[in-house]
Amino acid sequence: MTDKPTQTKESMGVDPYERNWMIVSIFILVLFFGLVTAAGFALGIQVPDAEVRVDPQTLEDSGPFANPGLREIAPGEYEAYVISRQFLFQPRELVVPVGSTVTIYVTAPDVQHGFKIQNTNINMQIVPGQVSKLTYTFEEIGEFPYICTEYCGLGHAAMFGTVQVVEELEEEEEGGSDE
Repeated sequence: MTDKPTQTKESMGVDPYERNWMIVSIFILVLFFGLVTAAGFALGIQVPDAEVRVDPQTLEDSGPFANPGLREIAPGEYEAYVISRQFLFQPRELVVPVGSTVTIYVTAPDVQHGFKIQNTNINMQIVPGQVSKLTYTFEEIGEFPYICTEYCGLGHAAMFGTVQVVEELEEEEEGGSDE
């Protein structure tokens, strides 16, 4: 009696078990792509981009980074200029009224840093010579700490600051403090 080889259902020479895992993997990739795309549009996720280039050596001589801080450009609209340097942020505190839209410009004169405002979608990589920019609307009153997310040296853990979201700004608080 001759043994006939057992026939298995193979499509294009691929084992059915392996084919099923390939289908599951492709489905998961398509699902993730769809979820990231939907979240990007629904949550207003922005990809930080280098807004402009600056000379790190002359950063503080002139221009908006000569006096970092918060500036009101229209009612409810602000621009914040932040310098990230070893091992501090200038300014350490920004005070904005609730409901304000703040465009944050961050650069560094020395090494690569990170800039993340807790409980928001603001998270940027800061490269010397580039100005990174993101916009956020602060809808809740409270304190939003910001931290450096890229290791920048031994004092890295001391790099922090806060965005204080308050009911209303008093005139003397508008520029933030330069501690």
